[in-house]
Amino acid sequence: MRTCKHFVLDNACLYALGFESRAVTYGGAMSQFASNHSPDTALNTSAKYSVALYARVSTHNGQDPEMQLRELREYCQRRNWQIAEEYIDSGISGSKDSRPALNRLMADGCRGRFDGVLCWKLDRFGRSLRHLVNALAEFEARGIDFISLRDNLDLSTPSGRLMFQIIGAMAEFERTLIQERVKGGLRNARAKGKRLGRPRVTVNAQSIAVLRGQGQSWAQIETLTGISKGTAQRAFASLPKNPCLTLLASV
Repeated sequence: MRTCKHFVLDNACLYALGFESRAVTYGGAMSQFASNHSPDTALNTSAKYSVALYARVSTHNGQDPEMQLRELREYCQRRNWQIAEEYIDSGISGSKDSRPALNRLMADGCRGRFDGVLCWKLDRFGRSLRHLVNALAEFEARGIDFISLRDNLDLSTPSGRLMFQIIGAMAEFERTLIQERVKGGLRNARAKGKRLGRPRVTVNAQSIAVLRGQGQSWAQIETLTGISKGTAQRAFASLPKNPCLTLLASV
């Protein structure tokens, strides 16, 4: 008779189930199973799970990626996840597929440096549905999980993948609306006669010609007049071909 924690089996029953008596170590197998699935073992396994944190802000004006990173770090601490590295793009639009920190993240993902990518919100990772879908497909091909904290997305389920595409499409739609509003505002300003862009710089081309005639370099003229080298050169080139000025400038 062989006894384990939950079952009492005799040799006849074990033989009928296809086990030879010399190979029956059922109690040991149950002990090993319990050990492999104990809470302590699960905790140790989850501790080895490493994630890359990604944060992005569009401008430097009042936007700080630290707000996103603080919540991401707290979430990793609650889940007992290890942070492989933090990737931060500051002052870069989400419409751009190529960003310095994002490019490094994708390259490190190809090298297998982390098991998952954690971002604060889906539109922080990208505002183009095409880019989001392509990035997700690459993560899936390499066995990398993608977690969006605020959107509460679980991309391992069909409903999660559906929500991913819906939210990505809405982010792209929102960006298109912003573009339309900006273009409409510019058209309205032009219709009212407002001048757009930087104000024109008033340049005295004659004084630049005199300085050139005195042997001043373009860098020296830039320092003396406070205008850029390109502006000074364009003003000098716009002067009429006066023989006296040409002779003076060539001295």
